[in-house]
Amino acid sequence: MTDDEIYLGIALTLILAAGSQILASKLRVPALIILLPAGFTAGALTDVIHPDELMGRNFDVLVSMSVAVILYDAGLGLNLRKLTGRTRWIVGRLLLLGVLVTFLITAAVAPAMFDMPLRVASMLGVILVVSGPTVVGPLLDFVRPTDKVRRILIWEGTLTDPIGAILGALVFHAISTTHQVDIGRGYQLGQFALSMAVGLAGGAVGTAILWLTLRTLRLGETLGTLAQLATVIVVSAGADIIREDTGLIAAIVTGLAVTNISGFDMPARRPFFETLAQLIIGLLFVSISSTITPASLGPVLLPSLALIAVLVLLVRPLVAYASTAHAGLSGGERAFVGWMAPRGIVAAATATAFSANLVDRGVEGAAKILPVTFLVIVGTVLLYALSAAPVARLLGIVEPAGTRILLVGGEPWVVDLGRSLRSAGLDLLMWAGLAQERRRIADAGIQLATGDLLATATNPGARLEGVTAVFLATDDDDFNALASVVMQDSVEGPVYRVGPPHDSHGVVAPYTGGDILFGRSLVRHVLAARYEDGARFLVQPASAPLPPGSETLFVVRDALRLEPVTEKRRVTPGEGDSVVLLVPPPTGETRSRT
Repeated sequence: MTDDEIYLGIALTLILAAGSQILASKLRVPALIILLPAGFTAGALTDVIHPDELMGRNFDVLVSMSVAVILYDAGLGLNLRKLTGRTRWIVGRLLLLGVLVTFLITAAVAPAMFDMPLRVASMLGVILVVSGPTVVGPLLDFVRPTDKVRRILIWEGTLTDPIGAILGALVFHAISTTHQVDIGRGYQLGQFALSMAVGLAGGAVGTAILWLTLRTLRLGETLGTLAQLATVIVVSAGADIIREDTGLIAAIVTGLAVTNISGFDMPARRPFFETLAQLIIGLLFVSISSTITPASLGPVLLPSLALIAVLVLLVRPLVAYASTAHAGLSGGERAFVGWMAPRGIVAAATATAFSANLVDRGVEGAAKILPVTFLVIVGTVLLYALSAAPVARLLGIVEPAGTRILLVGGEPWVVDLGRSLRSAGLDLLMWAGLAQERRRIADAGIQLATGDLLATATNPGARLEGVTAVFLATDDDDFNALASVVMQDSVEGPVYRVGPPHDSHGVVAPYTGGDILFGRSLVRHVLAARYEDGARFLVQPASAPLPPGSETLFVVRDALRLEPVTEKRRVTPGEGDSVVLLVPPPTGETRSRT
C-alpha cells in the first residue's frame, strides 16, 4: 500500500469507529449494531481499511494487546464485594451452567452444521460462551427492567468476558498441540496448568508494579493512568512471550487484583483510560468485521442461523431456568433472564486471534470460526435489540418511565422534602453519611441507599442502577459541589445541587459550575432557615391557586417526570401536572429563633 492509502485507511477506520459509536449513543442502541455492518461494508467496498493490508501479520498482536487493555478495564469494575446475597448465587449459577452448557451444546452440534472437526467446534463453543456489558448495558438502559434483573444481567455479562477469554486461551493450547480433543490426558491437563500459572504470575507482577506506582509513589491522575496502561501492555506482552495467549489472563488478573485488594490508591476518575478503551472497542470491531468477506459468509449463513436458534431458543432458556430456580424471582423476571444473551467484543476479538493462529497451523475448518462468530454476534444483537423491549413489556418487568430520584442529605428539611416528593408518587431513594441522619430517613419511611453508594458513584466503572436524577442537599457545600462533578458519569440523567451562601468562602462550592437548584435566592442555608421558621413543603395540582408567598420548587409531569426549577431554567407546569411548593407558615405561627 502507498503512504496515501495507509493514511486514508487509518482515517476511515477512525471515522467509522468514532462515528458509529456516537450514532449508536444517540439512537440508544448497542454500538455493535452499527459498528459491525459499517466495518463489513467498508471492507467489501475498499481494500484500504483491511487490517492485513494496513498492518500485515502484526494485526493479531495488536488485537491481543488491545483486548488485554479492555479486559483490564473490565476487571477494574469487578468489585466482588458488591456481589452479595441472592444475586451472587444466581450469577454464579448462570456463569457455571452458562459456560458449561453453551460450550457442550455448541461443540456437539457445530461439526454437523459446519462440517468442521470436533476440536475446531470446541474452539467455537468456548468463544461463544461470552456476552459482555458493552452490549447488555445499552440494551438494559433502553428496556429499563427491574433492578434485580438488571443487576443480574450486568454482572453476568461483565464476568463472562474474562472467563471466556481465559477458557479460550486454555482450550486453544489444548487443541493446537494435538489432532483430537482430549483434555483428560495428563499432558493436556499439564498444559492447562502451565498456561494458568504463567497468566497468574503475570498478573502478580502487574499487581506488584501497580502497587509500587499507585500506592507507594502515589502518582496522580495523568501519571497513574500512564502507569496502568504501560503495566498492562508490558505484563500482557511478557506473558505472551513466555507462553502464547496467556497475556489476557495476566491482564484480567491484574485488573481484578487492583480492584479487590484494599489499599490501592486508584485515581478517582480515569477519563483518558475510559476514552482509550472505548476507542479500542470501536477500532477492533470495524477492523475485525472488515476482514469478513461476503464469500466467507455464504457457506455458513444458513447453519449459523440454525446455531443462533439453538443458542437463543434452547441453550439460554435452559440455563436461565436452571439457574434461577428457587431464587426469589418472578416468572416474568426468570423468563427475561432467559431472553438476554447477546455476544460482544471478546467473542469477536478471541475469534480473530485464535482462528488466525489455527489457520496458520493448518488446522482444517479453522477459517470458519471467524465468519460464524461474526454472524452469531450480529444475529443475537439484532434479535435482542429488536425484541427486548416488547418482551419485557409483555412479561410485566419494565420499571415505570418516570424519574427515579436519589436525594442526598439528612437534615430535617431535606427529609421532609423527600417525604413530599414521595407523596407525589415519585420513586425516591435517599442517602446520608451520618448514622443520626440515616435513622431520620428510615424513621420517615423512605428507602435508604446502601452506605457505600457514594463511593460506588465515584467509581469510574460503576453506575447508579436505575437512578435518573440526583439532588445533592447536604449541609456541606463543598461536598455538594465536588459530588456534582464526580457523579455526572455515574447517572443516566442530570445531577443538581443546592446553592451555597452568596458570601461563602468554601474551597470549591462558590467556584464550581453546574445548574443550581431553586436559583440563587433559595440557597441551602435560606431553605434550612425558612424550614426552621415553620415553612413547609406542599404538593398540589398545578391548576389549584398558589398559596400566598409560596415558591415553586418542582413540577411533576403527569408521567411522573420531575423537573426542578433551577438557576438557569424556569419550569412552566401544564394541564395535569402537579407542583411541589415551599409554603410560608401561616401568619402568627412563625417559630422564634435564637
